[in-house]
Amino acid sequence: MSETEESVYRCLLRSYENSVQGIAETLGIPVDEAERSVARLSAMDAIEPVALSDDRRYRAVSPALAVQRLVEGHLRDQRARLERLVREDRIVEALVNERRSVGSPLLPTYQAVERVEGIANVRAVIDELTFFARHEGMTTQPHGALSADGIRAARVIDTRVLRRGVRMRTIMAGAALDDPPTVAYLRELTAMGAEIRISKRPFERMLIVDRLTALSPINPDNSALGALVIREPGLVSNLVALFERTWLDGVDIEEAIGPVEPDPDGALTEIERRILVMMGQVDKDDQGARELGISIRTYRKHIADLMLRLGAANRFQAGIQARDRGWL
Repeated sequence: MSETEESVYRCLLRSYENSVQGIAETLGIPVDEAERSVARLSAMDAIEPVALSDDRRYRAVSPALAVQRLVEGHLRDQRARLERLVREDRIVEALVNERRSVGSPLLPTYQAVERVEGIANVRAVIDELTFFARHEGMTTQPHGALSADGIRAARVIDTRVLRRGVRMRTIMAGAALDDPPTVAYLRELTAMGAEIRISKRPFERMLIVDRLTALSPINPDNSALGALVIREPGLVSNLVALFERTWLDGVDIEEAIGPVEPDPDGALTEIERRILVMMGQVDKDDQGARELGISIRTYRKHIADLMLRLGAANRFQAGIQARDRGWL
């Protein structure tokens, strides 16, 4: 934020709301300079237009929220810059080739099909692939229940991917519904925006990242032995098509196991509590969803469910009634 932009923001903090002309007069700066600063502050979500204002008046968002948004914007810019440098300098490829020269099992990026042995090495490859995921991850789990160790390992990767806004779709076998820890983890993922379906038809284990790279077990009956990492476009496209057919045959997890039943004492789940708090702190749903690391679709669904539970006609009423119930 430039010195002039900071002065404009502070001016709006003091006057609560003002027009571009009023800001220019208050600060003694040209109107066009005030307009440029207002435009940039609006782009940074540090200020917002006043609804039903005929003279284009603006007001500052709260200082805590403005600073938080500035920090997040800076971090996103820094991450994008660093990832661009990594791609342009081919850092990962250089390091992988160096490890390969001494017999490392890490994946060489240029091979069409690579055999990776051992569960630890497979998880290392998955961690690398998902770190660079940009659009979508597709996963199948045909063996039902997830182990406690598997959930711990997956939680770190899944959370990181979902918080970046990468779409995540997972197909689970029906047997997963019989294991409470697995069901709890699946609910945790859906709360963060993952899409999960249950299939009662047999299917194979696979992981596909950005429709470019796929992993399939060396031995379908013992995935701990290792995996084949596939980059051959023809093979990957066939696996994508298989996933899509299985996905269409599946049932949404909420339909399969039903929604979370409200606590009989009216208590909130943790995600519901955080969303209620966020509703009072942000004005835009996409900002609230980004703060909580969930998709905007999931964020709005939780809000709709909360309003239904509270019997509220709008979000303002929901906030009042939540306070009356002691939820906030």
